Amino acid sequence: MAGGITDTGELYSPYVGLVYMFNLIVGTGALTMPKAFATAGWLVSLVLLMFLGFMSYMTTTFVVEAMAAANAQLRWKRMEKRKEDDEDEDSSSGVSDTDVLLQDGYERAETRPILSVQRRGSPNIFEITERVEMGQMASMFFNKVGVNLFYFCIIIYLYGDLAIYAAAVPVSLMQVTCSATGNHSCSVGDGTKYNDTDKCWGPIRRIDAYRLYLAAFTLLLGPFTFFNVQKTKYLQIMTSLMRWIAFILMIILALIRISRGQAEGHPSMAQLSGIRNLFGVCVYSFMCQHSLPSLITPISKKKHVNKLVLLDYILILAFYSLLSFTAIYCFRNDTLMDMYTLNFTNCEIINVAFIRYFLGLFPVFTISTNFPIIAVTLRNNWKTLFHREGGTYPWVVDRIVFPAITLIPPVLVAFCTHDLESLVGITGAYAGNGIQYLIPAFLAYCSRKDTQLVFGSGTVNKHLSPFRHTFWIVFVLIWGFSCFVFVTANIVLSEPKL
Repeated sequence: MAGGITDTGELYSPYVGLVYMFNLIVGTGALTMPKAFATAGWLVSLVLLMFLGFMSYMTTTFVVEAMAAANAQLRWKRMEKRKEDDEDEDSSSGVSDTDVLLQDGYERAETRPILSVQRRGSPNIFEITERVEMGQMASMFFNKVGVNLFYFCIIIYLYGDLAIYAAAVPVSLMQVTCSATGNHSCSVGDGTKYNDTDKCWGPIRRIDAYRLYLAAFTLLLGPFTFFNVQKTKYLQIMTSLMRWIAFILMIILALIRISRGQAEGHPSMAQLSGIRNLFGVCVYSFMCQHSLPSLITPISKKKHVNKLVLLDYILILAFYSLLSFTAIYCFRNDTLMDMYTLNFTNCEIINVAFIRYFLGLFPVFTISTNFPIIAVTLRNNWKTLFHREGGTYPWVVDRIVFPAITLIPPVLVAFCTHDLESLVGITGAYAGNGIQYLIPAFLAYCSRKDTQLVFGSGTVNKHLSPFRHTFWIVFVLIWGFSCFVFVTANIVLSEPKL
């Protein structure tokens, strides 16, 4: 996330890339969408979901275009440097032109990926062959102020991510364990509303249980912030498999309940008061722009990458709609939980104890594996933001201060509130708005300007966005800034949930 160029890694087919992108986008945000749908009304929710999906697709094509422009500039700079080095060698050593060409061809053959498609003639300068992260693109196309604003936006988003994760795990544990004891057995999803001051175990209140779980979560996973961790391939496979089992189970169980005439939901068409949180949840649930370099670069054939991304967005839109509509018609609005999985911990919904506990504890397993990775990413972004060329950090600052400022703020936020709908809504509406709309639009504009300056006005980027007219960039920027104003005004004028 912090930027820099890394190896492309093992190549995979476009359809594998489609699956990876689907898995990336459909994450924790999807679990808070049913509640947001219920509070905003089904018609308003569907229209806004489709519109925000379209906007997210547009800015995704902007990022792909900027990636191609960044690859072209890096390739051009290397060609220029190689030309200068060759001229220096020719003038000093008297090596023949034939030897230089043979050696140059050998080096290109050695560095070319084995699985890459060999083409006759010169490779297209805009081919996406190197992974250039968003931080590196910001450094290439933005001025110093723009780069700092980029990192500020990324850092705020990651803080929101960590706060959501830090609250979601203790909430799930509290709901499952408190309802599995005493008189609350099997009552999480039965419409009973509990206050934080209600008893959980003996003298322990529900809020006390939540904070105990938060403390345990912090003590167990917090130390990973002070070290380097990497997501393994097998961990990705395991969490993806658990996610799909959980989502499919919830949809099937809701459909069975509806088909038996046991549905209790009567959703309204529109409730304008719920639009703010719905907007933030939808933005958060379509977030993938910051990870596109890792997803797009290893795709072996990128000729139709924009069509592939469009197909992904259509499938995701259909999935979100199916999950949310089955939820709002299966459960009453006032019984839908912030974390949708908790609605299935009621014995009346499913009488198989293993499935109840699997769904209730599902966020615990998947989020716990992601928390250290997001924390290390945030820590590295802090280091990159304050790094000065040629400088190094003292040991205390590097190993203690940066991890501490990474871990403490989100844990404090989670200690003060466990309102997941508001946490997701605010994170998506502010930092998510910047990452998903404003930054891609500015990247597209600045990369086009730089491309024309370096390569000439007649040069065409082969991965140019379908939304190539400047109108679309202006439209996205106006939309993004308008969203900031709308959400802020809505928060000021309405009673805050936090």
